[in-house]
Amino acid sequence: MNLRPMKPAESRIAAIGLLVLVVLLAYFVLLHWWFVAPLRDIDSQMDDLRDTQSRYAAAIAQKPQLQKRLSELGRDSADSSTFLSETDPNAAAASLMQRVVDDAAAHAQEGSCEVSQKMPVANPAVTPGDPYKKVVVSISLHCDMQPLIGLLYTLEKGKPYLFVQDFSVYRNPLVAAQKSGAAPLEVQFTLGGYVHAPAGTGSSADDNRASSGGDQL
Repeated sequence: MNLRPMKPAESRIAAIGLLVLVVLLAYFVLLHWWFVAPLRDIDSQMDDLRDTQSRYAAAIAQKPQLQKRLSELGRDSADSSTFLSETDPNAAAASLMQRVVDDAAAHAQEGSCEVSQKMPVANPAVTPGDPYKKVVVSISLHCDMQPLIGLLYTLEKGKPYLFVQDFSVYRNPLVAAQKSGAAPLEVQFTLGGYVHAPAGTGSSADDNRASSGGDQL
């Protein structure tokens, strides 16, 4: 098989293609992996450092606001109004239930809102020496939407600090069928707050146990 000699134009095209291939190969072998790739890696690291520096700068800029908030929280923790005024958990539970009744009545002008059931919930165990005791009550309501929103806002945004938990709401279809308008919502939740534990509660219990042990000896 005889090979036909290339024409001058074909020779030039082949030479240019071979030159481009050699230049690309030389670029990757001599420049890219030795200079370009490390520089791109350094540039990426600099971008990461700039991003980290900007986050730290933003955190430092927020320092005065954070210190102010911490000071407010410290004042709140020392403020007796953030806790229930009673020291006896049973009295505090009764006060909580009455507060819900009074607050529901205060929002009654916005719609129907009645406390259908209220009862204290067994308080969690307290570690001896713990300065606070949690008081929890269970509340059931027949309440329209608007007074319910106002009641929950009043309970959670005021003082003493109260916490609404285990919240559930539904509309009774049987009641809705009997009424021409919208039936009240059936609402259930637990409401909790904290009381200051009497000073020396833990130590008194320890002293009693120690004295009884001494009597047995």
